[in-house]
Amino acid sequence: MKNRIVSFALALLAILSLALGSSLAAPPRYKVAYLINGALGDLSFYDSGQEGIDRIKKELNAETRTIECNYDPVAYPQALQSVVAWGADVIFVVSYGFEDLLMQYADMYPEKKWINLDTVVQNKKNTITNVDFIEEEGAFMAGVVAGLVTTDTSIPGANRDKVIGAVCGEDDPIMRGFLFGYEQGAKHIDKDIELKTIFAGTWDDPVRGKQAAKQLYSQKVDVIFQIAALTGSGVLEAAKEEGKYAIGVDSNQNGLQPGHVVTSMLKHMGQSIYRVYGTILDGKYKPGMVLEYGLREGGVGLAIDSHTKDILPAKSLQRVMDIENKVKSGAIKVERYRG
Repeated sequence: MKNRIVSFALALLAILSLALGSSLAAPPRYKVAYLINGALGDLSFYDSGQEGIDRIKKELNAETRTIECNYDPVAYPQALQSVVAWGADVIFVVSYGFEDLLMQYADMYPEKKWINLDTVVQNKKNTITNVDFIEEEGAFMAGVVAGLVTTDTSIPGANRDKVIGAVCGEDDPIMRGFLFGYEQGAKHIDKDIELKTIFAGTWDDPVRGKQAAKQLYSQKVDVIFQIAALTGSGVLEAAKEEGKYAIGVDSNQNGLQPGHVVTSMLKHMGQSIYRVYGTILDGKYKPGMVLEYGLREGGVGLAIDSHTKDILPAKSLQRVMDIENKVKSGAIKVERYRG
């Protein structure tokens, strides 16, 4: 009898050990590619996405590979073929400039999980899932901050003219969406605020960004929203040199030029990649969806830190928080760009 009890206990222990072992097992090891039309090192959009890729590699057992096209159209088909040849199971892609190619490859390889970031691309087989950031809401909040700066002459370097600026990489619908939201936010503070914009025509030329910013600062602008990837780093440098202010984009750039970057409009690329990959692991992923991430969903927002608090008065910071909460609740409606 005693031997039977011991045998039963050992068998039960073995079953419990197997159950516990399976619950603690590592997630499946998928091959995950990050394919971008541009290049890493922008301290902004692409780098934010890479943070998400690095995180799923470290925390979720993914095997990852990043392919940079460096804005070269010749590289786009080669890059797509490369991720397929590597055997990627999941492909996160920024497809500016090669949307048609992406659709073709998604149709040819429907078994793969294609996640397009920041735009909406729909293929015939409807297998591409899109992460569509509501940048108008984030830009609206950047405009609120710009409006508070340009209307407050107690802030050193802010003049009496209600003029704000923006430097964009190129003129495209995404940039127009940013500008549309930015101007709405500024005019929410004061309807008489004027917006001046320069399209630099490039995403990777800080010298051109600095020139554009200095041109705007010479036209009574005291705060500039940089929406230009690596080109925008020149805008931040110009803000310091001119004793003026800038607003960063996509990642937290407040500390790059301390005392001159009031805030940064965040586009949470990395968090969104991590979030979507999580749905693949838990079986909730659905191909062909359009996922809209705005302020309420945590897709966009502002970087408010000690650098911000060193520039904006406490009453202005409180106003920013109040307005953000009203946008999240729907009390303030931010109009989407439909151009």
